[in-house]
Amino acid sequence: MAKAFKYGLKGIKGYLEPAERELLRSLFDDVISMLEPEQRANEDPLAALVGLDTEAREPSDRAMRRLLPNVMKNDDDASLEFRRYTERSLRESKIGALKAAALSLDRENLVLTPDDARHWATALNDVRLVLAERLDIRDDADADNVHLMQDWAQAEDVESYLALVYNFTTWLQESLVQAMVHSLDAKGR
Repeated sequence: MAKAFKYGLKGIKGYLEPAERELLRSLFDDVISMLEPEQRANEDPLAALVGLDTEAREPSDRAMRRLLPNVMKNDDDASLEFRRYTERSLRESKIGALKAAALSLDRENLVLTPDDARHWATALNDVRLVLAERLDIRDDADADNVHLMQDWAQAEDVESYLALVYNFTTWLQESLVQAMVHSLDAKGR
């Protein structure tokens, strides 16, 4: 059974069972595959190098819109223009955090440096955003209903399984953020 992240002298420590590690690795890989940009044959290499994506569009998938949201609610043109200049680097940043978190799952003992902890926090947040969309969580009442699902033996369908995974990643992220705060307090920041 997983143990909450805790701050200690050697850094932020956590423990995950092998099955929990594989679950997280799979979740990280799934979100990475969602974020991977499409390869275009006629893409301008200079534009790609500096992060421009002249063909960027608002994603049709709701979960992708949560990961890569519009910046202006009432101005689609300005949001699209901003997306063309920033989406590629945002995708790369998110993918980098997910890959770094997945890579740390290979270590027997989870001892996170401050950079590792930031990667984990970002990766868990992105996983939770996708799960929240798939579970149609729109407000606190929806989240409360999802949190009622606590027993793995009761997972009878995909939705109840996703609810359990959402609850697990939520708990893991909360313990990580608390450990990160404790590490700052300990350093007098």
